[in-house]
Amino acid sequence: MKKEDKCSFCGRPRDGVGLLIAGVSGFICDSCARQAKEIVDEQFKSESAKSLGKLTLKKPKAIKEYLDQYVIGQDDAKKYLSVAVYNHYKRLMQKDSEDDVEIEKSNIILVGETGTGKTLLARTIAKLLEVPFTIVDATVLTEAGYVGEDIESILTRLLQVADYNVEAAERGIVFIDEIDKIARKGDNPSITRDVSGEGVQQGLLKLLEGSVVNVPPQGGRKHPDQKMIPVNTKNILFICGGAFDGIKRKIANRLNSRVVGYNSDKDRDQIDFDNLLQYVAPQDLKSFGLIPEIIGRLPILTHLDPLDRKALRRILTEPKNSLIKQYVKMFEMDGIALTIEEDVLEFIVDKAVEFKVGARGLRSICETILMDKMYEAPSEKSKKLSITLEYAKECMSHVSAAKLKQA
Repeated sequence: MKKEDKCSFCGRPRDGVGLLIAGVSGFICDSCARQAKEIVDEQFKSESAKSLGKLTLKKPKAIKEYLDQYVIGQDDAKKYLSVAVYNHYKRLMQKDSEDDVEIEKSNIILVGETGTGKTLLARTIAKLLEVPFTIVDATVLTEAGYVGEDIESILTRLLQVADYNVEAAERGIVFIDEIDKIARKGDNPSITRDVSGEGVQQGLLKLLEGSVVNVPPQGGRKHPDQKMIPVNTKNILFICGGAFDGIKRKIANRLNSRVVGYNSDKDRDQIDFDNLLQYVAPQDLKSFGLIPEIIGRLPILTHLDPLDRKALRRILTEPKNSLIKQYVKMFEMDGIALTIEEDVLEFIVDKAVEFKVGARGLRSICETILMDKMYEAPSEKSKKLSITLEYAKECMSHVSAAKLKQA
């Protein structure tokens, strides 16, 4: 008599289940497989929650040394970020003490020109951390009820990164990019409703300071009937970054207004007008259009230095993930050994300085020079490729600064 196939877990025969999956020495039905998946997911979730209490405390110097491998320069911004993240770890590991001293979180704001490395710093530090980390763009945020994303969508993304583990998300770090794009559009807010400017800033206040926010797990407007998830933002560290285009004029006006009396010329000579961002102060952010309440909730203010020619040259080759190393790797995957002459590297930097396109422009220039070779080389038999200065100049002869900036 032939033995009937049945589930090795629940014992039901083949005709009593929807699907019977065969193994080496047994079977499992679709119902038991689903239950097994739920058990495994729950086990991983509980283990993840336990691991929150076993964080490895990374010292500020160790954090900065890691950032140094990927980001050139910007020592001040790295120090501020390293200390902020280190203190965040200490807050997470703080237990109830007898002296009732509670460490408050210190949100941070980075001010720097476009292409100086604000987002790169955030992405690099995300690789290092053992807490949930997400990067959000402030340009798409609007007040509730208007076209765009609600402020709560920031926490939705953090929940998604934490695999909807609320306890993990409540200890995470959020980088809000393009924070300057939600500046107040005018000095008199009563003229028009500023739904993507001051309105968003006011909505961010409760997130930055710390409160329980009801977060839609799938986004607020596409699924209005979904169940909300309460998230406490008390232990979430917020790092904000923005270019603040035009803030240099406000800094210069403030510095000049302070120069009074016989020492005016001497004080003026001490000001580095090539890097005015190093003198940025909270009152400059207020005059730019950030409301005083949000400035008060971002107590740590630091800047990123503009990139000079020396820094651009180092960015090309020195970081672990440098542009040149990326192109060499791409050609290597096709079995082609790429070499770029030193004169070509200097030429690329010269063009980036000439066109004033910053670090992002370096990639556009490299793409322009290597595009034809990336198109032709994989189909050719040659296993060596050398880029000369003459070839680079020929490729760049028809390129304008406007085209590079657009790219």
